[in-house]
Amino acid sequence: MINVFNNYGKIEFDYEKIVNDVWQGVKKLHNLDDDTDISLILVNSEEIHSINLEYRHKDYVTDVISFEDHEEENYLGDIFICIEKTLEQAKTYEHSVKREFAFLLCHGCLHLLGYDHLTEEEEKEMFKKQDELLIEINYPKTIE
Repeated sequence: MINVFNNYGKIEFDYEKIVNDVWQGVKKLHNLDDDTDISLILVNSEEIHSINLEYRHKDYVTDVISFEDHEEENYLGDIFICIEKTLEQAKTYEHSVKREFAFLLCHGCLHLLGYDHLTEEEEKEMFKKQDELLIEINYPKTIE
């Protein structure tokens, strides 16, 4: 289950549907138990900048940050998504906001499942999984 905390405010797209779609896809592709949990926190640019600076020592606004948490059984961790970056990047990459949000959530979930993109090989594997998942749940780059 993804526990959603909207710290951002009013969001103009159906993010709850996307959260459900992505989670069902992630569970299916990775054979996760029904009692597996993640927290998703939707934030603004200021909040994610502060988190990025405090925990990653990076002084800029980013789109998504994931923090693994293996202390509680069946709890994978927290994902923070910046809604302002989601809207901005959808325009930049010329695809829908829904697709961008699905991509960022998928990316965050894969990080919590142990995927990374620090090397070229890791990036290739992680991005292949992302593409497979987004196609499986019907959020390809051309979705409106």
